[in-house]
This record gives sequence, C-alpha cells and structure tokens, in this order.
Amino acid sequence: MRRFRKWFVALAVLVLVAAGLGGVVLWQNTYAMDEQRVSIRHGGHRLQGVLATPRDGAAAHGLVVFVHGDGPVDATHEGGYRPMWEAFAKAGYATLSWDKPGVAGAPGNWLDQSMDDRADETAAAIAWARARPGIDADRVGLWGASQAGWVLPKVAALTRVDFVVAVSPAVNWLRQGRYHLLAELRADGASPARKKREVARSDTTRGLLARGATFEEYVRARGGDADGMTADRWGFVLRNHTADATADLRALRGVPVLLALPGRDINVDTAETGQVYREVLDGSGALEVRDYPDAAHSMVKQVVEASETRLTLTALFAPRALFADGFLGDQRRFLRELG
Repeated sequence: MRRFRKWFVALAVLVLVAAGLGGVVLWQNTYAMDEQRVSIRHGGHRLQGVLATPRDGAAAHGLVVFVHGDGPVDATHEGGYRPMWEAFAKAGYATLSWDKPGVAGAPGNWLDQSMDDRADETAAAIAWARARPGIDADRVGLWGASQAGWVLPKVAALTRVDFVVAVSPAVNWLRQGRYHLLAELRADGASPARKKREVARSDTTRGLLARGATFEEYVRARGGDADGMTADRWGFVLRNHTADATADLRALRGVPVLLALPGRDINVDTAETGQVYREVLDGSGALEVRDYPDAAHSMVKQVVEASETRLTLTALFAPRALFADGFLGDQRRFLRELG
C-alpha cells in the first residue's frame, strides 16, 4: 500500500509538472493579435494567406506584406513569424502573408516561379489589401528576407510601396552562392584540397547554367550524383541565377527602408549587401541600417541556432527570445515612427 502511495504521488507530481510546462508553452505561444485565413485571387488561382490584425480597436491599420525567402515556406513560417507579427501589431500594423504555391495545400509549385513572378504575386496581394476595409491604403509596405532581396525592389517598380523592412537581403545570386560555399567550407574546416575541388564543381555548375543545360546534363557532369538537386530545383535555379538587385534597388529611392544585417550570416554576404544598399539608397536619406553582430542568417541568435536542443526549447518556452537582441524592438520602433 505504501509503495502504491509513493507511485501515485510521483505520478501526480509528474502530471502537475507536465501540466505546468504545457501551460507555459501555451502562454508563451499565444500572441496579442487576431488571425484570419484569407484568399487572394491571382493569375487564375488563389493565394492562401493569413491576415494578422491588432486588437487596439482602430478603424484602419497600416499593413506589412511578407515576402518569404527561399524554400517551401507556409504563411506563418511554421509559427516563426508570429513574434514579429505581434511586434508589428503593437505598433498598430496588420500583417499579410501567404503559403508559397504548392505549400500547405496551396495550388501551384513555387519552384516554377521567377523573381518577377513573385513580384507580380506580391503586387496583386497589395492591390487586394488596399481595397480591403480596415486597411489604411496609404500605409502599406513590405517585409522580406534573404531571397526576397530580389523581389522587394521589383514590387516597388510595379506598385506604390510606403516602406520596406529588408532582412539580410541578397544582392547577386551567383556571388551569394559562392560566398555561401566558401563560408560553409571555412565552418567545416575544409582542407585546401577540398576547397579547390568544391570551387571547381561550383565553376562547372556555373558553366552549365550559363549555357542553359538540362537537369540531365547537370547530373552527368557530376558523375551521376545529383547531390540533392532535383529537376524542379534545377529549373528554378536556371530561371533565376542571373538575379541581381543592384539596378532594381533604384525603385526604392525615397522609400523608408530598414535594413537588418546579421553578423553571423553564412548565407548572404552582408558586407556586400550593406555597401550596395548604401551606394544606391543613402542619397535619398530614407535608409536606416541596423547591425546584429550575434545573429545568424535567420536573425535567430547564433548561439541558439547552433544547438538543436536549445533552439527547440527556446521556441517552445520563449519564442520571442529566439531573435537577436533589439531585432523585434527595432522593427516595432521603425513602424511607429512611420505613423
């Protein structure tokens, strides 16, 4: 009987602890905003989106339209966007984001898109939003990260954009790819011989892209090893490998731009990005650059991202603490100052 009581007490304690931890997770992942699913018609199909709005009772809100980076991203980026959406809601701004084509049941295939296609899609979403009750049509801007660097200025050339938040945006596709390759090799402690082999392989791939080679030719050139490349992905790269945002950035002159640059980025050469943005946009007086020395490409603290356990626990119990110090606050302040 005593043994039974001990086991019962131990089980009760475990249940209470689990319930308490579950409550903390639920509380930490509950955000001060309202979300609704929306559908936006574009090009014969519909974009499946999420509109997050503040709970401040205002009749109309400014709007931040999200432009994803690379990969099969859903509207919330598996929940990773929500801390930012909440920060924007506290500044009085709604947020609009949607599933990439082919993701989360959305029609289409995002790998079939060019950067121009993505810009057209975003411009259509802006037109839809500006006509929607509750959205202030004179305060609609863009938020975009990484690959979105090639999309943001194209959107500004298609339609009026009232502000931009650019998070580690890429400038030149081929230079970014080479930077990423070399950064990964350094991080792996690659030998000079391995570095030489990998750069030679990269040069071969560049040559294939330059002449519009097929996926089958790519595989043959690699000795039959696709190394994770698929036919769809090869088509996407072939379609977009000449992307360079430098000239397109002129469309953002005079537009308030917040440029967020992580210091531990191995995907994008943030030094080049900062230089190009300053050269093109500084003269307009509307560029603000913020550096985050301890942030990885995702703007998550590098020390957190480096540990799968720490990353998971932080996402569960303190998702707002994932990001580099000041990142959420700087964006909230930027939007508040816009009015």
